[in-house]
Amino acid sequence: MYRLDNTRVLIYSHDSFGLGHLRRCRALAHALVERYKGVSVLILTGSPIIGRFDFKARVDFVRIPGVIKLHNGDYTSLGLHIRLDQTLALRESIILNTAKAFEPDLFIVDKEPLGLQGEVESTLRMLRDTECVNVLGIRDVMDEPVKLTKEWEHKQAFPALAELYDEIWVYGDESMGNPLQGLPLPASVPEKMFYTGYLQRQLPVHTRSRYLEKVERPYLLVTPGGGGDGAEMVDWVLRAYEADPDLPWDVMFVLGPFMNSQEQQQFMGRAEPLRGVHMITFDANLESLLSEAAGIVAMGGYNTFCEILSFDKPALLIPRTEPRQEQLIRARNASELGLLSMLDPREPHTTERMLVALRALPQQSAPSQHMPANMLSGLEQVQCRVKGLLSERID
Repeated sequence: MYRLDNTRVLIYSHDSFGLGHLRRCRALAHALVERYKGVSVLILTGSPIIGRFDFKARVDFVRIPGVIKLHNGDYTSLGLHIRLDQTLALRESIILNTAKAFEPDLFIVDKEPLGLQGEVESTLRMLRDTECVNVLGIRDVMDEPVKLTKEWEHKQAFPALAELYDEIWVYGDESMGNPLQGLPLPASVPEKMFYTGYLQRQLPVHTRSRYLEKVERPYLLVTPGGGGDGAEMVDWVLRAYEADPDLPWDVMFVLGPFMNSQEQQQFMGRAEPLRGVHMITFDANLESLLSEAAGIVAMGGYNTFCEILSFDKPALLIPRTEPRQEQLIRARNASELGLLSMLDPREPHTTERMLVALRALPQQSAPSQHMPANMLSGLEQVQCRVKGLLSERID
């Protein structure tokens, strides 16, 4: 019988762009080692900045060669001057051989059923011949059904859901909808789905953002996540502060490490003469800034949404609509539940619209006044699910 005093968990995150996948996997890893003293977690990731984050004892990572998604949807090698197919072959080999050597009891794949361009399929099939439990973890929202169906049919994801996975964990609450609603799923797939609730974030005990000394309270935190596609949102909010220096709160912009460096410099130049406007590019202790902010303006990615709920902050979301409608669907559903407010980015980005929204934010209620029970139970539910899955397996 499996015991949790010598359990190995392998987590895969393709991380071609942004911070979302990495931060979600890191939260899961930390929750498991905190709960179970004998668990070790190894994260496979292509993130180029994973080394800038701290990890708890018994959590480590293997950095696989990076790729990046271009604006036309294609991928290219990030750091190596080799062909994409060579990079993908190298990644697949590292993933497979790491899994063989690590011998996981549990393999958690983040979001992509077969990994980036199918690179995890060989590992999943190898592990099916062992006692390892294969789990696919997906967000509360994926994309509109028509687009997701086309994508997953092209990637041959539907057979993988039925054949290669023991369970599918939805890191969200049913009140926000079914992320696989409207898809042509194999009959066995809905029975594998398990809603965990959202992954609650905690404020680190021994670390605090050094940037808190620079900003007066109360302040508004503006974060476009990784920042690679956040320039339009930052510009819109900044224009409001340029137009009205008497907005209710000072503001701290965290531009994100993936924002174009030229855009970062332009924004910092505009912010410099403005009273009460502060701007940084990145902070590994973003939770500190979130927890002490009076309100949040964000694009609506999964991790930021979890943090808004966890720290119970009035929030305004300005979701992106391309290449996926994930953020738009999440923001609309959350707005309908009364958890936050949103500005539809498909409507004109006038300064006046933003000014009205920012002036209303101090009167907005906190999410906790409208949250369903157990909406933030995700990490606890994952901990319990892992124990149930592994302790019930018999040799």
